[in-house]
Amino acid sequence: MARLMEDLKGHDDDYYTFLNISRKATEDEITNAYRRLSRLYHPDKHTDPDRKVEAELLFGKTKRAYEVLSDPHMRAIYDNLGTAGLETQGWEVVQRTKTPHEIREEYERLARDREERRLQQRTNPKSSVTMTINATDLFSVYDDDSPFLDLRDLFGLPHIEISGMALNQAIEAPLTNKDTAILSGNLSSHNGNGSGGINFSIRRITSEKGWGEVEVGAGNGLTLATKGFRNFSRGTFGNGSILTHFTPNGLRVGTVATLANQLDKHTVGYLTWKAGMQSGMNTMIIRDTPTQHIVFSAYIGIPHTYAALSYTHKMPDQESKVKLTGKAGTFGAILEYGAEKKVSQNSSLAASLALGVPTGVQLKIKLHRASQTYAATIMLCEEIMPAPIIYGTLVPLMSWLAIQKLIIHPYLRKQKQADLFKQRESNRSRLLEKRREAMAAVDLMRETVRRIVDQEEARKGLVILQAWYGQLVVEGEQEECGSPEVVDVTIALQCLVKDSKLILQDSSKCSLPGFYDPCPGEEKNLFVRYLFHAVTHEVTIKDNESLRIPNSVSNYSFKT
Repeated sequence: MARLMEDLKGHDDDYYTFLNISRKATEDEITNAYRRLSRLYHPDKHTDPDRKVEAELLFGKTKRAYEVLSDPHMRAIYDNLGTAGLETQGWEVVQRTKTPHEIREEYERLARDREERRLQQRTNPKSSVTMTINATDLFSVYDDDSPFLDLRDLFGLPHIEISGMALNQAIEAPLTNKDTAILSGNLSSHNGNGSGGINFSIRRITSEKGWGEVEVGAGNGLTLATKGFRNFSRGTFGNGSILTHFTPNGLRVGTVATLANQLDKHTVGYLTWKAGMQSGMNTMIIRDTPTQHIVFSAYIGIPHTYAALSYTHKMPDQESKVKLTGKAGTFGAILEYGAEKKVSQNSSLAASLALGVPTGVQLKIKLHRASQTYAATIMLCEEIMPAPIIYGTLVPLMSWLAIQKLIIHPYLRKQKQADLFKQRESNRSRLLEKRREAMAAVDLMRETVRRIVDQEEARKGLVILQAWYGQLVVEGEQEECGSPEVVDVTIALQCLVKDSKLILQDSSKCSLPGFYDPCPGEEKNLFVRYLFHAVTHEVTIKDNESLRIPNSVSNYSFKT
């Protein structure tokens, strides 16, 4: 929902910046800013027909900004939702609520209703493909009577085979705002033996605290299941299921119940009980913070009992993770280490090496893209030996570095350039309109600026000699002034000078009168060369930085 709000406000004109006031401006400050621009843009101030038309447009924008910011309700809507909230939905909100918090809550409810209606026409497909690959011939020698001996002797190639594969697919179809139909299926094969099944379920949201689900499945016999979830109190919830399986050997019933409790801000504890088809008790504690993810679990049951501890460290870039897992029980022991890297906005790649007794050495690779998962488990050796451990660690690492340098980085750069080009093309008409509006505003300012410059020169006050806005490369002198991604804003800034002072707020300058955004989506700067007390000064600030001249002169570079 937060992203929705940003999208709604992303293409709005900034009324505060247009009036050159802060977001905490008082009613008097808003009124004074409106009067200042009204004197500049009022159509009655201009006799030339062309200028009069431009003045009418800019005066209308000035009047609209004043109407919104001077009305408490409209200002609250605009502050929270942008101009989108001032349309029909916004007026509905004004009639029903009084405070800014209530306005946001009501608008979010309306947005959720619209989103739920859109969901009724869409599905949410999920799929996974899992492979098991036997590559033990890479590090071990077969017996002399192995059927692969001759082939290996003739061609010098190890024998690698896919010993297992599993496919899973599921789709969700919203029926109403509370009901969802889910259809899923699976196919699996291991060492020549295959199986599969299909399941259909209906999930209904019974209240704000819970939901229930009924499932019917077919595969190795008919299955019937009921599931439910309930939020008991703040931080405490539980779920449970009852599964009935009709097999040729008779009826089998199994139950699973889980109770969870929020132990603190970052920690949740789970207690799970299983009976019937599987019997056992499991306790799990999960701690998730911005820098780490820790999972401890202990299981007591039949046929295995074990304890496991997993630690995942999240890198500062929030795109990489390093994971270490240890597990030991009646079946043996496993130590697994690996890493995960986010390769694009919706894709991540993970690789890990598992060392176990009696499972041996296994290399696991997983690619997750959107709602699809592709996983492969490669059996390197049935025993723990140095060679498969070294190769299983170094080969994926070196392969990843090579792929990243030769494929991923060039692809991402190309994609970024393509996205930037598309963004520029889509904004071209808007950019031309903003440019035309800025040029019209500057044309209307010229006469006023002449008077301001004369007054400032007479008192040896503040005179803007040169000002540029956009993608700047400032090394003493402006070398890229002629670039189409740089805007001359000298007159626009001089028009904002009052009593030998220039004050700009800490927001994007592109909404100031006489300004426009020449390079949407890219970083911009503002360069100003000005004369104050007969001394030339220069200053360059980032787009969202505030500027006060001449109060912070000590931070700027000087030229005499």
